[in-house]
Amino acid sequence: MKIKEIHHVAIICSNYEVSKKFYVEILGCSIIKETFRSDRNSYKLDLRVGNGAAIELFSFPNPPDRVNNPEACGLRHLAFAVEDIEASVNYLKSQEVAVEEIRLDEITGKRFTFFRDPDNLPLEIYEF
Repeated sequence: MKIKEIHHVAIICSNYEVSKKFYVEILGCSIIKETFRSDRNSYKLDLRVGNGAAIELFSFPNPPDRVNNPEACGLRHLAFAVEDIEASVNYLKSQEVAVEEIRLDEITGKRFTFFRDPDNLPLEIYEF
């Protein structure tokens, strides 16, 4: 088997409307398809990220809290590639999104930083 690319990342949110607004209106993801699954009382929102991968945004009644220790086993964060990190940071701040200071990747020499989604999921922007 040879993996070709990442197809999608699935995220469960606690407040569907707040997360939908964040990912669509603030981060600029485009809606592929929105589905309400009445048997689960759950939404599934398929979002396009740039020209490639997708995010599946799910809502479920009363999901458990995410483990917030960043060094716990499992997915650590989701990273997005951006062309201009300063412009991206300034934009996020203008949308009242708290953003950490820009750091330098000691291995690649590229700049990056972190911010969080409405459910405190760590997200990264990485300058390419």
